[in-house]
Amino acid sequence: MVSAYDSNPTELINKAAIELKKTKGVQIPDWALYVKTGPGKERLPDSEEWWFVRAASILRKVYMRGPIGVSKLRNFYGCKKNRGVKPEKFYKASGKIIRTILQQLEVEGLVKAVEKGVHKGKVVTPKGRSLLDTLIRKDGARGNKKAKDAGASKSGEPTEDAGTAESAKTD
Repeated sequence: MVSAYDSNPTELINKAAIELKKTKGVQIPDWALYVKTGPGKERLPDSEEWWFVRAASILRKVYMRGPIGVSKLRNFYGCKKNRGVKPEKFYKASGKIIRTILQQLEVEGLVKAVEKGVHKGKVVTPKGRSLLDTLIRKDGARGNKKAKDAGASKSGEPTEDAGTAESAKTD
């Protein structure tokens, strides 16, 4: 069975963005048309659908690493700022955007707040997990081919590189 760990992240995020666009709970706020995604950015996002792509990406990130909070997500979506002749410096992403998306996903029932010992943050609900799993299974999302083929050809026999390494050890 293919899971989100095995599938192509770009394909999964694009499919999830299309599904999230159909829902009523995840909508672009009016202010989001005029903001950058962080202080390290120079311009607004190019795509008009960037909110749904970011929401799908956050949903996948919560699925993979949950429980995760806004602070860790700000670090993940941050970037280096071009400061002219001064050296680049890392800036975190906007917390307002991430918080709003997490709140919308929580209202939609795809994520929930949880506290596991000293770790607290958001985790994916069974509804969110099933959404991502059905998107993966629907079109047969291709997984990471390199991980599956590591050291073996399509026929299941070792590749020439693996064979030469074994023969070099015996000589």
